[in-house]
Amino acid sequence: MPQVNLIAVLLCAVSSLVLGGIWYSPLLFAKAWQRGAGVSDEAAKSGNPAVIFGGAFVLSLIAAYVFAMFLGNSMPLAGAVGAGFSAGLCWIGASYGINYLFERRPFGLWAINAGYHTLQFTLFGLILGLLR
Repeated sequence: MPQVNLIAVLLCAVSSLVLGGIWYSPLLFAKAWQRGAGVSDEAAKSGNPAVIFGGAFVLSLIAAYVFAMFLGNSMPLAGAVGAGFSAGLCWIGASYGINYLFERRPFGLWAINAGYHTLQFTLFGLILGLLR
């Protein structure tokens, strides 16, 4: 099992939350995401932020750690970034696509969510490639 740089994994998880804060903000896709997901303003403001953001952070840590194990220690930077892009678009995005087809969810919602995860894993690849 390859050694994993825990500082890099932590930075990946932080980058995931920062990216999500920007991606799903009113500056970018908040309203389109709400429409596509059927989430009202009231529902978007409800819930326990500690549970939501804490849970998202823990899940991002898990995803980054396992992706770091997948990349190993010898992947060059360009390969790590390419692997991150491919994982985000082709594994996560395609998997979402399958669900969204059966759930009859709008293409725009898929594009927003798959786009986020494509950039998320591309950032993971960049961070892990730089800090291996």
